[in-house]
Amino acid sequence: SNAVEGFLSGLGHPVIGIDHLAFVVIAGLLAAAVGRGLVIPVSFVLASIGGTGLHLLGLNLPAPEFFIAGSVLGFGGLLAMKQQLPNRVIAALAALAGLFHGYAYGEAVIGAEMPSIAAYLIGFASVQMLIAIVTYAVSSRLVNRKGDALGLRFAGFALAGVGAALLSSVVLG
Repeated sequence: SNAVEGFLSGLGHPVIGIDHLAFVVIAGLLAAAVGRGLVIPVSFVLASIGGTGLHLLGLNLPAPEFFIAGSVLGFGGLLAMKQQLPNRVIAALAALAGLFHGYAYGEAVIGAEMPSIAAYLIGFASVQMLIAIVTYAVSSRLVNRKGDALGLRFAGFALAGVGAALLSSVVLG
């Protein structure tokens, strides 16, 4: 109903939804695994803002919950792979996932006034970037210290399992 509540709601939404939180963590881990900085999480966050805009404009994306759960499964699988796709391909896929995640975020602010919406966008973009940056920094340090990314691959398998569970709940109801 106001900008403060919008901001707090934005901070909370990506954290309380296990599907959104898992994806943001994967984005940070994948950025560490493929290197070249935070291109993957930045692509995701910027596209999630766009996805919220699509929802607010009344443009519909097909089966958003299916694609959100599928993105967690798919990106967990990407992280688990020994050979990575090119960084720009992963960043483009992250942006596509961001549209669907952002579309879901938009549900929380349908009908709100512009100050509340703007604060909400700032809140969820900020918390997502913070989580991705911390995940990236910690995992990059661990990879550099141990000299390999095997732990990141194991995390990818675990997060793909989370994605599979989320996807099965969407498919089976």
